[in-house]
Order: sequence, then structure tokens, then C-alpha cells
Amino acid sequence: MRERFFKPRLHFAGFTELNAWLLEQCVSYAKGHPHPERRDSPVWEMFEAERPSLVPHVAPFDGFHARAASVSKTCLVQFNKNRSSVMAQAVGRPVEVHAYADRIVVRQDGGVIASHDRCFGREQTVYDPWHYIPVLARKPGAMRNGAPFKDWVLPGALGRVRQKLKGAPDGDRQMVKILSAALTDGLPAVEAACSEALGAGLCSSDVVLNALSRQRQPEPPPAIAVPDALVLRQQPVADCARYDTLRRMPHGTA
Repeated sequence: MRERFFKPRLHFAGFTELNAWLLEQCVSYAKGHPHPERRDSPVWEMFEAERPSLVPHVAPFDGFHARAASVSKTCLVQFNKNRSSVMAQAVGRPVEVHAYADRIVVRQDGGVIASHDRCFGREQTVYDPWHYIPVLARKPGAMRNGAPFKDWVLPGALGRVRQKLKGAPDGDRQMVKILSAALTDGLPAVEAACSEALGAGLCSSDVVLNALSRQRQPEPPPAIAVPDALVLRQQPVADCARYDTLRRMPHGTA
């Protein structure tokens, strides 16, 4: 099929266009070639006869090439002569690389620990700076010179806070605290907290984290089981006229 359909080498705008063309070519081939066992009928005719008995496939086809790999001490996984970063917590344990046509997904213990656009070059390293935030907690200075953080552009208010903290003596350490909060509270919440701090004319990790804590919704208090003996049989009536009755009693003031 590869020799028949893809020579000379073809060019497409994307996988959608490629798949549509490939489906058209497969159908055309099936209609024009006899079935290997029923030479008097084309492949397409036999396929149409068997179609009512086929089990429908309702989910998208999850086609990938799986391969076991190990994580280096620098949080990198090697696949197809290239290296891709994974979450720092995955170091020292085996992972499984799922190579799709357009992306690389790394899984560990059933969960996704990294996802990158597929790189078709050789000897290239693809970083996701967010994978290295736990490492920065121990080495905050690496944010200035570390390879994963080179040319890292932070979005919106978070980027403006980083620029302001660069001039502070412990600016790197403060910025790492803010970035670490994004791993637990989410990037939108941290950006909102940074905007609030900048709007107040303040810029420090303490201010941002304080604003972030005030954004969190408090958990509802646990329900208390009320004994049957304490359950009200008759709900009280909100009637202020009852106080007038007390005032007319002998011990009242009226």
C-alpha cells in the first residue's frame, strides 16, 4: 500500500486532508480489485456484504506506538533520538511512551505525566518548564540560567510580576513560590492573584499568595447529626406582636 499510494511523495496541509485522500484511494482500490478468496467479486462488494455483521466502533481510534522508557535525573525521556521532559516526580521510575502521529504522550501508573508535540528531528530536547517547578523549590537560581527556562515567556500578569521581582534580592525565591502555587491552584487563579497585587501597587510572593488564599472557596462545614429528641416538632413563628403581649403582663412596663 505504501508503494502504491505514496510514490511519488505527496504533500498535504494536515492529517485531516491526508486521511480524506487516503480513504478515497482505499475505496477506489477496493472497488477495482477482486477479493483474494472470491475472485469473481471485488473487495468492496464483499465488504458491503459483511458490513451489517461488523461491530460498530464508536470511539476514535487511539493509534500509537508504545515503548517502555526510563526517566533520567534531569527529568528527560528519550524516544526516537530525541529527549522530552516529564514531571519531576517521575524520576527513577519506568514510564511508557505513546508516540502518535503528531504528539508524544508519556504515562506512568496510568496517568499522563507529559505531552509534547512530536519532534521529527534528531538529537533535540523538548522542555516544558512547568515540569521543573518542584526542582526550582530547591534551586531557585536555576530559573535564570537553567536550560528549561531559557526564553520562557510567562503569560499576562504573571509575566509582569516576574519582571518586577527580578530586581529584588530574593526575587527568584519569591517567584518560585508563586509558580509552585500554580501547580495546586491552577494558572488562572494565580494570574488573577497577580493582577490583584499589581492593581494594589504591591509585588511580592506574600501579597500574591495572600490574594490567592482569599480567592479559595471555604469548604462547607461537616453536617452534624441531630438526635430525634432535639428535632423541632413545631417551627417557631416570626411574630413580633408576641412582645406586646409580654408588655401587658403585670410584671411588664406597660
